[in-house]
Amino acid sequence: MSSILIKNIRAVDSQLDKVTDVLVRDGKIAEVAENITESADKTIDGSGLVLMPSLFDMHVHFRDPGLEYKEDIHTGCAAALAGGVTGVLAMPNTKPPCDTPETIRYIIEKAEGTGVEVYPVGCITKGMDGGFLCDYKALKKAGCICISDDGKPVPNAEMMRKALELSKENGLLVASHCEDLNIINGGIMNKGETSEKLGVKGMDRASEDYITAREMILASSVDARIHICHVSTKGCAAMIRFAKSQGVKVTCETAPHYFMLTDKLLEKRDADYRMNPPLRTPEDVEAIKEAIKDGTIDCIITDHAPHAEYEKADFEKAPNGVVGLETSFAATLTALYHTGEISLNKVVQLMSENPRRLLGLDIPTISKGSTADLIIADIDRKWTVDPSKLHSKSHNTVFKGMELTGKVLTTISKGNVVFTCE
Repeated sequence: MSSILIKNIRAVDSQLDKVTDVLVRDGKIAEVAENITESADKTIDGSGLVLMPSLFDMHVHFRDPGLEYKEDIHTGCAAALAGGVTGVLAMPNTKPPCDTPETIRYIIEKAEGTGVEVYPVGCITKGMDGGFLCDYKALKKAGCICISDDGKPVPNAEMMRKALELSKENGLLVASHCEDLNIINGGIMNKGETSEKLGVKGMDRASEDYITAREMILASSVDARIHICHVSTKGCAAMIRFAKSQGVKVTCETAPHYFMLTDKLLEKRDADYRMNPPLRTPEDVEAIKEAIKDGTIDCIITDHAPHAEYEKADFEKAPNGVVGLETSFAATLTALYHTGEISLNKVVQLMSENPRRLLGLDIPTISKGSTADLIIADIDRKWTVDPSKLHSKSHNTVFKGMELTGKVLTTISKGNVVFTCE
């Protein structure tokens, strides 16, 4: 295995922020010190750049098996590496859904050699249809570390309570897509002034808030962990903050579009700005930012959800979802770091450290002996998002045409350079 010497770089993890040299050898960080003189197979001048632990995205859709025309594991991993991501949780709404050990193993095996650790999320219920619980012991044995019926909640509260109880016994994290389908009732965007202006059916925020409250109550009743997916409303953030203060074992995530963009963008009648939960109001955006800053929100994810161009052509009939793996780091820096809202150390916590901690995975740091899962970034580089240049098969990004500040230049996975920016 080759060695890499990175010279004169600003090294940042959750506890560190200093200019130094870093030597990588045999997949590990061998030394962190000033003026390292040992020779290496590859030397990188890090002057003016930042070295950070690689990112982990605990909410992506790779569409494989069954929907590979949107994305497959290899193209999804290529997009991940271009965004500095070397680990992902892949959601189970594939065809067939990820509800058997065979499907878990298929995904893990197909991802081997990509440079990305892909952890398949198993279904809570068989076929994600809410009827019968899956065999969690078998799913875990096959390599599953998290379960979810992402895309919809478990309809029956008692079944969800039982799933939480069994998840605790099997050491699995439960992630919930909080949405009451009866309240949504065919809505396609946030219910409010913009939806009324466009004359389209809206998605009432009560849908997200209600199921979030339900999940936390159920988790508390059995003293189990619950992870709330893609938080988008001020009410949801407030409830989670309160539940945490009361000792409920709840964690949560949000995505860059929820702390950057509002439903006003839907006035363009462009389905690339439609996702679920939907873009909300300026008040929600500010509430999500505050929840990130005060620690209510644990992780920044993408909910990377590729769709073919023709599927997104009709504003009202298009499926929900946007891609995000290649823009999440830059979007977070643009909206939160460069505006002085959070530090780079906090970025590392939200995008690298916390997701791995929640899942019980090893956490890379910039210290001697740590696994060399790293990114080198120019955090001040401005670039305009061109969907045609994304590595994903699909180009449905909300950031198209936007100028972002911060770019991943190199991604290193287990000591190997697996991505270099062109």
